[in-house]
Amino acid sequence: MPPPAYFDYSQSLAAAWDVWSSTVAGRDTVERVARQRLGALQAFACAQSPFYRRLYRGLDAGECALASLPPVTRTELMAHFDEVVTDRDVTRIGLDAFLEDRAAIGTPFLGRYAAWVSSGTTGEPSAWLHDGHALAVYDALQLLRFRSTSVPRVGERFALVGATGNHFAGVASIERLRHLQPWLAGGLRVFSILEPISVLTRTLNDYRPTLLATYATACCELADEQACGRLRIAPREIWSGGECLSDKDCSHIESAFGCRVRNEYGASEFPSIAWQCAHGSLHANTDWVLLEAVDENSRAVPPGTASHTVLLTNLANRVQPLLRCDLGDSITWFEQPCSCGSRLPALRLEGRSDEALVLRTANGQAVKLLPLALTTVLEEQAGVYRFQLRPNGSGRLVLDLDLGCHTDAPRRCRRALLRYLRSQGLANIRLTVRRRALQPHPSSGKLQRVSR
Repeated sequence: MPPPAYFDYSQSLAAAWDVWSSTVAGRDTVERVARQRLGALQAFACAQSPFYRRLYRGLDAGECALASLPPVTRTELMAHFDEVVTDRDVTRIGLDAFLEDRAAIGTPFLGRYAAWVSSGTTGEPSAWLHDGHALAVYDALQLLRFRSTSVPRVGERFALVGATGNHFAGVASIERLRHLQPWLAGGLRVFSILEPISVLTRTLNDYRPTLLATYATACCELADEQACGRLRIAPREIWSGGECLSDKDCSHIESAFGCRVRNEYGASEFPSIAWQCAHGSLHANTDWVLLEAVDENSRAVPPGTASHTVLLTNLANRVQPLLRCDLGDSITWFEQPCSCGSRLPALRLEGRSDEALVLRTANGQAVKLLPLALTTVLEEQAGVYRFQLRPNGSGRLVLDLDLGCHTDAPRRCRRALLRYLRSQGLANIRLTVRRRALQPHPSSGKLQRVSR
């Protein structure tokens, strides 16, 4: 069978009907459908992916319980990329050449696949492909579940404040919409998180978004600007994702903007993992994505227990199959059904919470540096993914680089960070760059790349 088209109306309608049907179905029906999709995915991966065929050798993957299959990591999947993918026209060399072209952001790779890049929670660079069927499922999940009470309106102005300049999932998704539905282009804008807060505030004031989407730490800073009167926008809803949003921060944001804040859990591997209901719970889309909350030995932990990590299986995407992929996040399944009445299980996201740094200019003015901005500078401008950045006393920053980094990495990092600090009015900050063994978090094992 040829791969599904990058965009097809009949495919989108079928995905929407499927998502709606599962939304109103009972939990037993959802679990049965998911098991059927899992069996089909396992059989397909073994038949079409040399990597999974070798990994599952000696196992009847179509019959084995998911928990009996070996987990995989992002590092493994990237190292064996050409063997993982199921379309023999796809190669890592070809994909890398496509990703080098920033003008191609949001356009289909080989005319049929969405291509995104990510560094994830572990700091390991990775590239992800999604076929047309998977994109139709993601769109349906976003529209019918996450946006179910926020139907698009005439004159909507959507603003995404995030990382730009590469094929990141957020900006690539916006550009994809621009290409597919050009009549919406005027109401879709992306704002760079690298901009000084004064510039970001001014451009948002000019645009006056009715919907604002960003990361939790960025949202908190924008709420501070709104509360003190420098930012003057009136969104009807704010969407937060990519980081943990505490109840305290949520209250602060809602108070500053006078509107509801909604959270979503997603990843480059599957952008619509879970959505927040009106009662504040994150409900997993378990008809299309399977999540396993596991301990450090990949054994399931019971509801009410925070996991060491989470294993993700994407039931929608066939071009780059993902079965039991270690995301590095920590989740806790709720022990009781959510009072909202949804049949989909609810979870709490425990991880993904780098911290904003607060530094002072030479005249004493406080400046917040968002973790996403700092990691983007080091990844995109210095080509470094494994690092730990923290303040060390007044007016000092210390950047620790992995021992395995290139010998030229310290110079590149120093140049990129100092240039960014100057753009934020922090030319007075002294920076120390060292090569040393990095220290993962003692309980989660994740690499906290930015800390206070």
